[in-house]
Amino acid sequence: MDKEALNLKKVGILKGIAHPVRLRIVEALSKKDMCVCEIAELFNFDRTTISKHLALMKSIGILGDRKEGLNVYYSLRMRCLASLLVCVERVVSGDEPEAMMWACGCGALENTNDQEG
Repeated sequence: MDKEALNLKKVGILKGIAHPVRLRIVEALSKKDMCVCEIAELFNFDRTTISKHLALMKSIGILGDRKEGLNVYYSLRMRCLASLLVCVERVVSGDEPEAMMWACGCGALENTNDQEG
């Protein structure tokens, strides 16, 4: 896969969580697997709306699912999204980058001044 195609896939994943409902679903699924009925209870929408959000995130690889009897359970395939969202939350809360690095466990934050020179 060339770099442009790879970037488009990354943008697709970021767009996939760039909606309040989908973001909240990802946060809920980072704690435990849930059936559609449990996820629907988090919102004031019908199951069809929730199912559309789930299907979109599944199609781009964010979520996985499994059927147990009559219920479909969803899980977060991209477990790293939970850490990313912790980092994002800390940024919008005004935390210092050094504090964020340890809190989210990513360890990937570097001093941008070192990279510019």
